[in-house]
Amino acid sequence: MAEVIEVTGLVIASGPIGEYDKRVVLLTKELGKISAFARGARKPGSPLMAACESFAFGIFVIYPGRSSYTIEKASINNYFRELATDLQGAYYGYYFLELADYYARENENEGEMLSLLYYSLRALLDKRIPNKLVRYVYELKQLVINGQYPEFFCCTNCGQTQNLTGFSILSNGVVCEQCKNQKGVMPISPATLYTLQYVVTTKSDRLFSFTVKDEVLSELSAVMHRCMDAYVDRKMKSLDMLAAVEDFS
Repeated sequence: MAEVIEVTGLVIASGPIGEYDKRVVLLTKELGKISAFARGARKPGSPLMAACESFAFGIFVIYPGRSSYTIEKASINNYFRELATDLQGAYYGYYFLELADYYARENENEGEMLSLLYYSLRALLDKRIPNKLVRYVYELKQLVINGQYPEFFCCTNCGQTQNLTGFSILSNGVVCEQCKNQKGVMPISPATLYTLQYVVTTKSDRLFSFTVKDEVLSELSAVMHRCMDAYVDRKMKSLDMLAAVEDFS
C-alpha cells in the first residue's frame, strides 16, 4: 500500500459511487483541491459516513492511487451541522463551497483559501453578522487570494489617495472626486471604502469582527456584483437556489 498522508481539509463536494462508496472533493491546506474515494462510507455505521458530508472540516488520512486518493480515516473538528437547520445559511454555505471549488487547484498550498472558507462558514452561524455581509467579504477575499481584484487604495485614473468617492469596474477600481465624472462610476461612501480596504488587508481569522449599516451593505452589494461579473466567468448554480430562498424569505 502507498504511504499514507495526513492533510487538513474541508469537504467541498460529495456524491455516491457504486452501492456503498462515496467520492468527495477536499480542499486541503497541503495538496490543494483533491478528489478522494471513501470506501463503504454509505454503509450504516461507517466511521466515514459523517466525515464525507459537505462542510466537514478536520484531519483526513489518505493514500494516493493512480488517479485519485482514498480516505482511510478522518478526525472531524467541525461538521457545521447548525447549517442544516438554517436553509438560507446552508445555501450561502453551498455557494461558498462552489466558489472555492472554482478557484482551488491541485498541488497548490491552499491554506489561505481553506482558512477563508472555514471562518466564513463560522460567520454564517453568527446571527450578529448578516449573511449578505459574509457573502461580500468572502467574495472579495477570494478575489484577493487569487490575485485579481480592483484597486481600492488610489484613484485608478490619476493615482491620488485622497477623496476616493467613486467605483468603476471599467476602470478596475476606485476613482477620486475629480475623476469620477465618467461613464460607469458609482458613488461609494467613506465607510464602504474603508470596509473594502479592510477586507483586502486583513487575515481571514479577523475578517468577521464587524458589521455595517444598511446603506453600506447596499453599496457593497453593488460593488461585489460588478466584481464577480467581471472576474468570474462561470455562473454558480448555487446562486439560483440562494436567490429563490431569499425571495421566499
